[in-house]
Amino acid sequence: MTYVDDELNSQPECWTRAAGEAARHTAALPAAGERVAIVGCGTSYFMAQSAAALREDAGLGETDAFAASEFPRGRAYDRVVALTRSGTTTEVLELLTELKGRTRTVALTADPETPVMSAADDVVVLDFADERSVVQTRFATTALTLLRAHLGLHTDAVVADARAALAAELPEGLVERTQFTFLGRGWTVGLANEAGLKMREASLSWTEAYPAMEYRHGPISISTAGTATWMFGEAPDGLAEQVRDTGAMWVPGELDPLAELVRAQRLAVAVAAARGLDPDRPRHLTRSVFLAP
Repeated sequence: MTYVDDELNSQPECWTRAAGEAARHTAALPAAGERVAIVGCGTSYFMAQSAAALREDAGLGETDAFAASEFPRGRAYDRVVALTRSGTTTEVLELLTELKGRTRTVALTADPETPVMSAADDVVVLDFADERSVVQTRFATTALTLLRAHLGLHTDAVVADARAALAAELPEGLVERTQFTFLGRGWTVGLANEAGLKMREASLSWTEAYPAMEYRHGPISISTAGTATWMFGEAPDGLAEQVRDTGAMWVPGELDPLAELVRAQRLAVAVAAARGLDPDRPRHLTRSVFLAP
């Protein structure tokens, strides 16, 4: 049993706790009508993409997502939300320091003993979702759950779907595939991007991710009998049939998309095990990226 096994299996409990605590963080989190940017690096950036799309689609205000290193310095925001599990990521800390005193900032982190506690104006600590594995699972989804709950978009059905995602067998033959493509629409594009990252990190798999409607504009050409194409959320009309016509395996999104991400995390761990890899310690990666001056 790896750390990541334990951590991904604890997600239903983490989500329930985060949703229950969302109300007490209302003052720190974006208010309706604010112009907001959400930033992060790696997994946190993809969660930022999903959170930004959810907030804007809900009509609560213009919301953008950026990799922390690509934040547009000349653009004005009412509030900047930073997602950082470790609280030590160089690009995030540099951005928060630069914004100090001119843009309200809030950080969601797992570790209250790190520099982000003083770098941001407000901090939401999700220490119960911290992780020992380098590969992120529960912190990322718990942070997104907190933001969904803050937006009024979380329900108990999401947790039930997460439990179903953990209990059900993965589709037969999925682990043996040699190439994985993840597709999303709207807020689930970020989830598809994160699923691809999990597969690359944990199992060194050939994976790609796209907005679903873009898949037919070139990427579908790589599909073969060794491909699995996984949809997060509702698929565009006719896409499943087109994918099957290539010989690829079509995996429909049957659960809440965040619960589908849990299934994809399980796949990453299963493929890693099949290949004799340690998903807790991906090659060339560390828990946090700290860039020396």
